[in-house]
Amino acid sequence: MRSANITRNTKETQITMNLVLDGTGKSKIDTGVGFFDHMLDGFTRHGLFDLDVSVCGDLKVDCHHTVEDTGIVLGRAIAEAVGDKKGIRRYGSRILPMDEALVLCAVDLGGRPWFQFDYDFHQDRVGELDTEMVREFFYAVSYSAGMNLHLKVLDGYNTHHIIEALFKAFAKALDEATLPDPRITDVLSTKGTL
Repeated sequence: MRSANITRNTKETQITMNLVLDGTGKSKIDTGVGFFDHMLDGFTRHGLFDLDVSVCGDLKVDCHHTVEDTGIVLGRAIAEAVGDKKGIRRYGSRILPMDEALVLCAVDLGGRPWFQFDYDFHQDRVGELDTEMVREFFYAVSYSAGMNLHLKVLDGYNTHHIIEALFKAFAKALDEATLPDPRITDVLSTKGTL
């Protein structure tokens, strides 16, 4: 089973996470930020991962540390669960619609972090989630996982729909990138290593 158990404790957040890549979409999520929990649940269900995460963060300040640090831990969990990357597809992408919203996500698990996201939200918050934290979350995931991650908003105006489509598209692209392929016997790289 490709999985990871990560614990990270700082003065700002205490996080425990269990991620199973080859799951069934089960989740148990409590970050203290309701809309963020909803997004992580969507990520879990649509990627067919299993995710158990508990976060105790300094929400009396704001949601920044909770969301960013959860991204750091999720990135570490992805990297650990994928392991040596032998036999996986490495790349994944998805164009995903959600009502009027349309987003694109592309992932490369090649070991070199890069994050590209060019979108300015027109609403400051959805529930208790500051929309600027969507960018910070995915940036943290990308760099902690050593992942090349591109997210593009192609259409849409409802902020809830756009953010939800981003999380679901990321889930589908990551699922594709982590899938084993029997034709790949080593790592998918001309270098012979990732």
